[in-house]
Amino acid sequence: MKGKLLVIGFGPGGHKHITERAREAIQESDMIIGYKTYVELIEELINGQQIVSTGMTEEVSRAQEAVKQAEQGKNVAVISSGDAGVYGMAGLVYEVLIEKGWEQASGVEVEIIPGISAINSCAALLGAPVMHDSCTISLSDHLTPWELIETRIEAAAQADFVIALYNPKSGRRTRQIEEAQRILLKYRSPETPVGLVKSAYRDSQKVVITNLKEMLDQEIGMLTTVLIGNSSTFLYDGLMITPRGYQRKYTLNQAVQSLKPHQRLQKEAEPWALEQAHDLVPMEIQTAAFKVNATAETGKESPRELAEAALQMILGTSKGYSKNLIVKQPIQSIFELSVSPGVANKKFTPKQMITLAEVAGEEGVMEYTQDHAIKLQILTSKPDEIVKKLAEANFLISPIGDVLTVKACDFCDGDKKDAIPYAEKLQERLGGMELPKELKLGVNGCGMACYGAVKEDIGIVYRKGAFDLFLGAKTAGRNAHPGQIVAEGIAPDHIVGVVERIVQEYKEKAYPNERFYKFFKRVKQVQGFTYQDITPKIKIEEAVCGD
Repeated sequence: MKGKLLVIGFGPGGHKHITERAREAIQESDMIIGYKTYVELIEELINGQQIVSTGMTEEVSRAQEAVKQAEQGKNVAVISSGDAGVYGMAGLVYEVLIEKGWEQASGVEVEIIPGISAINSCAALLGAPVMHDSCTISLSDHLTPWELIETRIEAAAQADFVIALYNPKSGRRTRQIEEAQRILLKYRSPETPVGLVKSAYRDSQKVVITNLKEMLDQEIGMLTTVLIGNSSTFLYDGLMITPRGYQRKYTLNQAVQSLKPHQRLQKEAEPWALEQAHDLVPMEIQTAAFKVNATAETGKESPRELAEAALQMILGTSKGYSKNLIVKQPIQSIFELSVSPGVANKKFTPKQMITLAEVAGEEGVMEYTQDHAIKLQILTSKPDEIVKKLAEANFLISPIGDVLTVKACDFCDGDKKDAIPYAEKLQERLGGMELPKELKLGVNGCGMACYGAVKEDIGIVYRKGAFDLFLGAKTAGRNAHPGQIVAEGIAPDHIVGVVERIVQEYKEKAYPNERFYKFFKRVKQVQGFTYQDITPKIKIEEAVCGD
């Protein structure tokens, strides 16, 4: 039986501003998934549901876990502050579903519960700054190229939109808000009213009204929404007001209006409307005429040349409208992958090194890792071509991220080769598998275990013609420890299946971002192998730098 995905926007954070449907949806859910801070904001509404909370930048893992749990029959609440469909989780949940081939008729049910977005909640605290056309622009360039963000700011500034800037500044991103101010000052008065609202309707709420010139003198951070007025926005008694335009037809301080109701929608009362100034004149001709007039004022071309230029503009525009005027953004992204000479082979050839340099180019990043592999970061719109070139150079190619990585020794350059086929089979079956958190599978070809398989999440050591199995190592921190030996003498023809079943159980049952050793400790038993608490019971003083 399929579950349900309830993607909830709970507004700015104050309980008075959470809709009744959002409250109901939280109560209907079996599990609540969200960013830790958001879970804390609604903790008074939680009533025994299973909670999965993760940190910032882990949105994809939250969406994937939500989909997985819903497919297993649970009602899952995925929470976002503001509105779930405005820089929230709604779109990402749909993207994850689509990747899995989801269809509305046969897949899990999805309900998007709207909430109050920051532009609305902050506007209410400032007065009425978005009474006319407005837009929202996120200044975060983690997922969107900065050049595109600049173009959007420029366009919005020229079009005289009231602008709400989301994600204006963080500890590492400090220049973006400065660049936004620089662009806006090209088109707007330095005295343009600006409202800064931090943590609207929460305990730490702070509201500041300033102007475009001086806004950077104020505190701005990730919890701040910046509202920038248009050319008609004004301040009155500490409030930002953007007129809707009623003053053009109404006398606001008189009970008797000069225009009667039946006159207000007549053409004569709307001289600014499209049909009045350019009645029935196509926009292409208006644009061409404007350009011709502008050129004529310079006196550089003859009337005939100007007329021919105008005709060419019109014909060129009408014939190739989509080609010439629609902006097409090439989809470029940072393509990350890992390459190595092979599972057992640790030697790169000169040809392979040349291929790496070619695919990385001048701006790509190549990083050698402790796994005897090279991590590549390449900005490209053609990842398939990169993979093809690397495959032709006989690289073993693996994805980066929360995936399984096989770490095998070099088997003493092949002198101890009996375990190599099993390591290669594990790579073939499990290498690159997407998991709740990155997982390292270590393989050693002899009982010396000099390559450190026992220090990995799952370690297997070939000894006396069979494999020993280790589970749950913790590789970092002052309470780091090797894996527990849970079985000895596993037959070679069984080891691949044993490991595969352990990994599959972890994939299905672990929480997002839950490392294998934490999962093993929480569930106590994996595929019949029992967890034993062997961590020394000693008091560890807090380190200056953290855990």
